[in-house]
Amino acid sequence: MHFLINRRTDYAIRMVLGLARHPPGTRLSSQQLSEEMFIPLPMLYSLLKELARARLIRTYSGAGGGVELAHAPEDITLWDVVAAVDRAPQISECVEYVDTCPLVGTCPVRKRWIRLQHLVRRELEGITFAELAQESQEMMSVTQ
Repeated sequence: MHFLINRRTDYAIRMVLGLARHPPGTRLSSQQLSEEMFIPLPMLYSLLKELARARLIRTYSGAGGGVELAHAPEDITLWDVVAAVDRAPQISECVEYVDTCPLVGTCPVRKRWIRLQHLVRRELEGITFAELAQESQEMMSVTQ
């Protein structure tokens, strides 16, 4: 079962959240983002490429360069980031790979797996980084 969010995906989510916590158009250096979100710099560099390829972030080199969100935080969902850096979480292989199950035509469980799969995706698609950034700011103000 591939349902756990792996470390790379967690770091990618942290990266987008770190950028979303700043005012729109703010560029952060890779170093600053790494330090703020506790992401090892080599991993951050690797994920920058994937998130840029997915057009979720923009990177700029040279003096005044850095990284920024490519869209407003309310237009980026958890699903967007998960799908950009990892296979989508799946409940069961039979949902995506029908050929793996010898009971495909007679299995009463498969339709439940499909329903749960849709619920997970819908939930991830419904969570924006604007919401997460707001919650993060509120949590940080409580702990200070």
